[in-house]
Amino acid sequence: MAATPTSEGRRTRLAEQRKRLPDGPGVYLFRDARGKVIYVGKAKSIRKRVASHFSNPVTRGAFEMVDAIETVEFILVASEAEALLTEQNFIKQYRPRFNIRLRDDKSYPFIAISMDEDFPRVYFTRERHRRERLYFGPYSNAKRVRGTLDLLEKVFQFRSCQGVEPGRRSGSPCLDYYIKRCGAPCVGYVDKAQYREAIDGVVAFLSGRYREIERDLEGRMKQAAAEHEFETAALERNRLRAVRHLLERQRVANESVGTLDIVAVAVQGTDANAQVFQVRDGVLSDRQSFYLENVTEQGTGDVALEFMLQYYGDQMTIPPQVIVQQEIEEDLQVLSEMFGERRGSRVEVRAAERGDKRRLLELAERNAELALEQEKLKAERRRQQRVAALDALQDELRLDTLPLRIECFDISNLMGTHTVASMVVFEGGAPKKSDYRRFTIRGLEHGVPDDFAAMEEVLTRRLAQWESQQDLSPHDPKRNESFATLPNLIVIDGGPGQLGAGLRALEGFRERGVTVISLAKRVEEIFVPNRRDPIVLGHDTPALQLLQRVRDEAHRFAITHHRTRRDRAMTASLLDELPGIGPARKRTLLNHFGSPEAVVAATREQLEGVPGLPGKTAREIYAHLHRTGD
Repeated sequence: MAATPTSEGRRTRLAEQRKRLPDGPGVYLFRDARGKVIYVGKAKSIRKRVASHFSNPVTRGAFEMVDAIETVEFILVASEAEALLTEQNFIKQYRPRFNIRLRDDKSYPFIAISMDEDFPRVYFTRERHRRERLYFGPYSNAKRVRGTLDLLEKVFQFRSCQGVEPGRRSGSPCLDYYIKRCGAPCVGYVDKAQYREAIDGVVAFLSGRYREIERDLEGRMKQAAAEHEFETAALERNRLRAVRHLLERQRVANESVGTLDIVAVAVQGTDANAQVFQVRDGVLSDRQSFYLENVTEQGTGDVALEFMLQYYGDQMTIPPQVIVQQEIEEDLQVLSEMFGERRGSRVEVRAAERGDKRRLLELAERNAELALEQEKLKAERRRQQRVAALDALQDELRLDTLPLRIECFDISNLMGTHTVASMVVFEGGAPKKSDYRRFTIRGLEHGVPDDFAAMEEVLTRRLAQWESQQDLSPHDPKRNESFATLPNLIVIDGGPGQLGAGLRALEGFRERGVTVISLAKRVEEIFVPNRRDPIVLGHDTPALQLLQRVRDEAHRFAITHHRTRRDRAMTASLLDELPGIGPARKRTLLNHFGSPEAVVAATREQLEGVPGLPGKTAREIYAHLHRTGD
């Protein structure tokens, strides 16, 4: 196929950019036609490494990436360790689609400790990290994290109540105190120093300092017994037993093995799995499994390197030794320098050749391979179920073609206010979240609910978007693939009224073979055009279950958008009128108190204690709120 003038110009421009690349260590970024970063790489020689992408793209993902490159940028650095660190920061910032990425990495849980509070909380979270809090993770198994928190609560008795201050309005201890799961700092049964001692124990446990914890618990037990405080001694004994039981059950090597991480990666095409065995004092404190996206089908060494950069970029603590596979041997010294700088002391990154460490590495490799095999079997099973559901749906609705692309629309409002609509897309029976879209309804009178008119408006806009997209080239930056793609089936959340509104708006789609139906919630009736009676399918049929998944996802997506707009409006009404409060200080108040209502209910002392908020501003806010409340 002959090259177009546009593609020839792009090649010439890229060739000129590549000639100007330096022959030194650094980081390079590939951007597409929209200016979006699609790949970040590091190299000893930027010029040679970038040239290798263009000269030897051996996989489909590599070809796709090279075809998408519009510009090449670079940053020279002083060393390879600095290049690794810079690459990691750019990957975290831009999330390029062709780099190795943790699959669904936003969802990985952490254990957080609110060290910014007088009586810190220890809690499960997926929140973005706050500078003044301690985080341990990421963990790959949420259930195991909650189990760890349950054990820690029994042993160290920290508070489970929410909010900056401990306790509840009644002023008496809650049930946790009476079942020996909290020391009740809310009523002064433990002071700040005693409570911090318990939190230090939690930090020691999560950091893997198990022998230190055993010594402390045993010492407290013996001291209580010597002072004839036998109830306290029995309590400390039970805690010691719980910790020892956990440690003995998970002991995988001699204590002489010490504290280290074992990292192993298995790769199969575009899929990869990484296993991290965290060994602390010879105890397997946690085993984590991470699935990775490997779009360009890189080898084991490259995948392991990029995974470690991302994983240890989020870790609060790095052990003194990290055992890795032979394939990563080329970068061992650089990783050791980088991790050592983060840890503040020497970190040895090396391959294991024999003994317990080699045995554990082989076990981690085997686990990674098994995880990929299991994921492949699950994916195949899900694919077969989706195909069966699409076949059944085609038969039940008597469609000419398989409904490969299904779009569903839902309306959300509260008494006619903040009316929004959602459009979710399922392709091949699975959600395609990149094609989801939200709409703010414009044509309704405020406070007057009219779902029919709202549905007609959003579907009219959907058709208009499709028509406008047909004039755009596939390479045009303004092209929106979600709106430019013609669906096979449109599902409307609602009954005959909503279907009628949809049919009026989508006549242009129907002329092109798009089927339009509605699904009513009450008894899950399916309404189709030109048929008086609805179709009623059994609740266990794959066709109805697929439609329910699509409808429920549209409802969830619409509700989320509606709550966001409503909360934004409520926040504006409560906080924007406060004196001396701009966007930055509003965020500070909300991060500290959690909600606008908590800001309004705060005492003057609590407001003055907000980090980063000047005392004068805090007093003015309190005075303003106090006047408002009079």
